[in-house]
Amino acid sequence: MDAIEAVLKEYNTIAVVGLSDNPWRPSHSVSAYMREHGYKIIPVNPNHKTLLGVPCYPDLAVIPEPVAIVNIFRRPEAVPAIVDQAIAINARVIWMQLGVYHAEAAEKATRAGLTVIMDRCIKIEHRRIFSAS
Repeated sequence: MDAIEAVLKEYNTIAVVGLSDNPWRPSHSVSAYMREHGYKIIPVNPNHKTLLGVPCYPDLAVIPEPVAIVNIFRRPEAVPAIVDQAIAINARVIWMQLGVYHAEAAEKATRAGLTVIMDRCIKIEHRRIFSAS
């Protein structure tokens, strides 16, 4: 079992940083897909009170429950601060979506014990692993 498969099988709570209210945006469609497949989605966007029918939080620090996966839909320059928050809340995984890559932040997260996946779509990886089984 590779690291991506292990993450998708072991963890089911995903904080989605940068979740959009626009259904045509990848963050929205990916999150809806993951929720349809049994994952708990926690939206993180300071511009909204709710998204996908659930409470939305301005940042990771104020989420009132444990978060396993932090799925990042933000520009690479925003990643270091998100990684710092993920480490502070004891998240287990940093997942940077397609086009999101930050080597220094990834290294920091890895040193803190988090699994790091960069420049990969969680929806595509879920389909690849679970539609084949």
